Amino acid sequence: MKNTFLLVFLLLSSLSFGQNPSFKIKYSEQLAVFVFLENLSDYYPDNVFKTEFQKSKYNVEKYKSLISKFDKLSISYSFRFEDFPYGSKKTMQTKDILKKNLIETDNLNDFKLRSAGMIPNKTLSDLGECISEFTPIYNELIYNSNKEKFEKQLDEIIKYSNEHHIEDYFKTGLAFYNSNWDNSIPFEAAFYPLPNSKGFTASAFCNNFMSAIQTDLKSHKDLFSVMMHETYHIIYDEQSLEVKTEIDTYFKENKSKCSNYAYQLMNEVLATVLGNGYVYEKLDNKVDEGEWYNNKYINLMARQIYPLTKEYIEQKKPIDKNFIDQYIQLYETNFPDWINEMNNIMTYRYVITENEKDFNVINKMFRYRSRTEYEDQITDSSIEKMKQTPLTKMVIISKDNKEKIKLLKGKFKELKNWKGNPDKEFAEKILLDDKSQLIIVNQKTSNLETLIKSII
Repeated sequence: MKNTFLLVFLLLSSLSFGQNPSFKIKYSEQLAVFVFLENLSDYYPDNVFKTEFQKSKYNVEKYKSLISKFDKLSISYSFRFEDFPYGSKKTMQTKDILKKNLIETDNLNDFKLRSAGMIPNKTLSDLGECISEFTPIYNELIYNSNKEKFEKQLDEIIKYSNEHHIEDYFKTGLAFYNSNWDNSIPFEAAFYPLPNSKGFTASAFCNNFMSAIQTDLKSHKDLFSVMMHETYHIIYDEQSLEVKTEIDTYFKENKSKCSNYAYQLMNEVLATVLGNGYVYEKLDNKVDEGEWYNNKYINLMARQIYPLTKEYIEQKKPIDKNFIDQYIQLYETNFPDWINEMNNIMTYRYVITENEKDFNVINKMFRYRSRTEYEDQITDSSIEKMKQTPLTKMVIISKDNKEKIKLLKGKFKELKNWKGNPDKEFAEKILLDDKSQLIIVNQKTSNLETLIKSII
C-alpha cells in the first residue's frame, strides 16, 4: 500500500514539473481598489484617480479619514536571503505578498485568511476595511464608466497572449538565465483600467504581473514586451544559489576595473535586452528603433549586448563565464568613463552621514536608484557594514571631522597614503580594490549639493 501511494505521488509530481508554464490573465477588483487607495494618498502626485475622487461626492471627512488611515498602515516589512551574494536576489517584501494575495483570492475573507500572520492582525483587518469601503466608490468613479472598453481590451489581451504563445518567451528566459520554475505554479497577470492616459504602468513580483492599461490601448506588442521585461526580473531572481554564486564569482574574478559597475547594471540590462529587444522583435518582426529604456546607461548597454544575447538565446545556451566576460569587455570598451559618472554610480549607493537631511539632498540629486543603504552614524561598525557591500560608498562628514577622517583612513587600506585635510572642505572619489567608488565629503560651511557637484 505504501509503495502504491508513493508511486502515485511521484507520478503526480512528475506531471506537475513536466507541464509547460501557464499564463493566466485577469482583472482583479481587489488589487484595483488597493492601487486606487494608494493613488489617493497625499504622498502621491496628482493623478486621474485622485482627480476623480476629489471632485466627487465622496470627498468628505469620512472617506478622507479612511484614506489617512490607509496611509498610516504599516504593511511594508522585508527580509534578505542572506545566503545569496549581496544584491543578487530581491529582498522579500510583505507588500508584494499582500498584492499577490489580493490578485489570487476572490474575496476579502479569503485574502485575510491567506495573509494572516504576515502583518499584525489589526493592520490586516484595517486594510480589509479600507478596501471594502472603497470598492463601491472605485466602481462608481472609475470602473463602471470604463467597463465596456476595459473588458474588450482584456479579451483582446488574452487573445493576443494565446495567439503569440507568450508562455514560450517565459521558457526562453528560463533557459537563458539557467533559472528555475515549478510549472505547477501559474504566472498570473492582473490588469485594471487607467482612464484618460496615453500609457500604462507595469510591475512584477512573486508569480504575478500587474498593469494599469489605458482604455484605448493600441499596441499589444509594447505591452507584452514590457510585461516580459518585468517577468525576466523574476526569472533572474529565481536562479538557484549555485548559479548566482557562479555568476558572482565570474564578475569578482574578472580583472576589469569596470566589472563591479557592469555587474550592478546587469539585471536591468538583461531584462531590457530580452523584453524590449528580443520579445519585441519577435512580436513585431523587426527591432524597435526607439529607446528601449528611459535611462541612458541601461538603454545603451542593452543595445551593445543584444547581438551576443540573441546568439545565446537562439543557440539555447545559458548565461556562462564566456557571456559574463564578453559583457564586461563590451562595457569597458564602449563606456569606460561610466564608473566615474555620478549619475551612474549613485544608482547603487550606501550613504553614511550624521545629518539626516543629507539623505533628502542625495535623493533629490540622484532620483534614479536601484539599491540604497542609509546609515545615520559614522562608526567603526557602520563603516565595516558598508565595506561588505559592492555599492558606491559615500561618507559625509560634517562634525568631529578630524576624528572621522582618521577613522576612515584606518578602515580602508586604499587610504593609506591619502592626504585628506580635515580642516578644509572637499569632496573626493577613490576607486577601491573591490572596484566600487568611495566618495568622501568633508563639509564645513558649503551646502552638500555644492560639494557633490564639484566632483560631477
